[in-house]
Amino acid sequence: MFDFFRKYNKIVMIFLFLLIIPSFVLFGVERYQGSGRDEKVARIEGHDITKPEWDQQHRVETDRIRQQSPNVDPTLLDSDALRYATLERMVRDRVLAAAAAKANMTVSEDRLSRMFAQDTGLAAFRTPDGKFDRDAFQRVTGRTPEQYEASVRSDMATQQVLLGVSGTAFTPPALAATTINAFYDSREIQVARFSPESFASKVTVSDADIETYYKDHTAQFQAPEQASIEYLVLDLEAAKKNVVVNEADLKTYYEQNASRFGTKEERRASHILITAPASMSAADREKAKAKAEQLLADVKKAPNTFADLARKNSQDDLTAKNGGQLDMGPKGSLIAKQLDDAVFALKKGEIGNLVESEFGFHIVQLNEIKPAQVPPFEQVRATIENDMRSQQATQEFAKAAEAFTDAVYQSPESLKPAADKLKLTIKTADNVARLPAPGATGPLASRNFLSALFAADSLDRKQNTEAIEVGPSQLASGRVTKYAPAHPVPLADVKDKIRAQLVTERAAVLAKTEGEAKLAAWTAKADGATFGAPVTVSRRDAQSQPLPVIDAALRADGSKLPAIVGVDLGAQGYSVVRVTKIVPRTPPPPELAKQEQAQVGQSVSAAEDAAYYNMLKDRFKAEILVPKPAETLPTAAGR
Repeated sequence: MFDFFRKYNKIVMIFLFLLIIPSFVLFGVERYQGSGRDEKVARIEGHDITKPEWDQQHRVETDRIRQQSPNVDPTLLDSDALRYATLERMVRDRVLAAAAAKANMTVSEDRLSRMFAQDTGLAAFRTPDGKFDRDAFQRVTGRTPEQYEASVRSDMATQQVLLGVSGTAFTPPALAATTINAFYDSREIQVARFSPESFASKVTVSDADIETYYKDHTAQFQAPEQASIEYLVLDLEAAKKNVVVNEADLKTYYEQNASRFGTKEERRASHILITAPASMSAADREKAKAKAEQLLADVKKAPNTFADLARKNSQDDLTAKNGGQLDMGPKGSLIAKQLDDAVFALKKGEIGNLVESEFGFHIVQLNEIKPAQVPPFEQVRATIENDMRSQQATQEFAKAAEAFTDAVYQSPESLKPAADKLKLTIKTADNVARLPAPGATGPLASRNFLSALFAADSLDRKQNTEAIEVGPSQLASGRVTKYAPAHPVPLADVKDKIRAQLVTERAAVLAKTEGEAKLAAWTAKADGATFGAPVTVSRRDAQSQPLPVIDAALRADGSKLPAIVGVDLGAQGYSVVRVTKIVPRTPPPPELAKQEQAQVGQSVSAAEDAAYYNMLKDRFKAEILVPKPAETLPTAAGR
């Protein structure tokens, strides 16, 4: 059936056009909008956030992250947890905006004007005559100045909502001290550890035990579904290869940009400076000029004495000792423009007329000329071709994207026609799963691409996916060549793993039983208790002790020492801990204590902000309508 549509798609399109257009007239376009457009993902005071709005905002945020951190793992940006975090921020922004509107919070024009005047970023969009370059601003930011102003005004208004809470947060010194001491205070402890490894030899596991465990925990021993795929990627680099550049254009580009490919002309000169700063009186300035004119007359009579006269008379301390010699450099490298212009107007060996600059009066002699060097066309041809291809790649990508989208659709059984048409390489990958693997890159890091591959139609028919955007200026299409559904791993393959797991679990139970018995005995009578050497531990320095041991030691009743407590470590066994001493923190220097109290104050302020925001969420009936993903925010991992 689908093959019929592909074969006669133009006829079908005309038929559908004649069928659908009258319906638009009768029922309106809205009836034909996709369900995704109307899908509601959150609601604030009766106003909905739709899935397209959510998707768009997440694209904006991920694009910004990519620009700031080009090497970021794409799987981090495309995770369900990060997408949900974007939605939570959208809800937060709208709740605060609703609260600001309800309280009639506004930003005055004066305050806004002052902020804009102090914004160094906006200064870059002012022309030399002080006017604001509206077009440049819109090109760079993607927003009109009016949209930017409205956004800033909204942000400033919503900031005032929480400022009334966070700005009045108060942290008494006693509260700060209690909080800080909980982190820094130490305990001297002794630990008796009952490790499962010590009890493993006492555990017996039968084949029947293994088989029963296997049957009762089938879900633990499932091989995940996997696919072998082939795919194509169209990006700017691929589009650049299809740009056709003719020889005439290359040579024209070479001629117009010759200076880029070689070295500019450089010159070395010497000068004698008689200083005459702007602060000098008119009379003194005339005296300085007269002295310079006399030196110029002397040096023109005897050019070979230039260096000696410079050493004796030049008031440029840096060059006088070298006979007035300046560094070799291209035009524009000298500190005074007037001096620079004079040097590049002279012939080699020539002494010019008196030059006046903001530093005073210069007598200049040109010593050496290093001509510009431009490599021959053939030597830089490859560089020019690459430059021209890069300049045209964006435009070519737009054309190629349309051809790519059409080609993978018109030939659904193979990617070869699209590859041949656009000169792309078909890539392959094995053991591909529905979710991106840690460290995956390109299309294999895109959830949208993987979802399309594992869609029912793709798996059943082994046909091409549609062209899917997997990154900025990057499209991909793939097809499944081999698919293995999820299936139970045979018992024989996991028998040893189950045996080891059962031994560990049962040994941990024996360790806990022994530990609890010792705890009871030593609590009743401390004589004969065997503990390890004393160690001093805190939340900052655990001394290699498990966190539950640290928590138990710090929670023990410090008024009744020594205190003995038991700690269940689960699969790691059991510990009996004896707390022998409280080790208070050495008082910090006053400056550090002040910083710590400020940090506690910031934490209290953040907690009050969060509590107030939660109250606002209830007040404005804010709710997220999609389930929160079970996964946490991902971390980068190597493959």
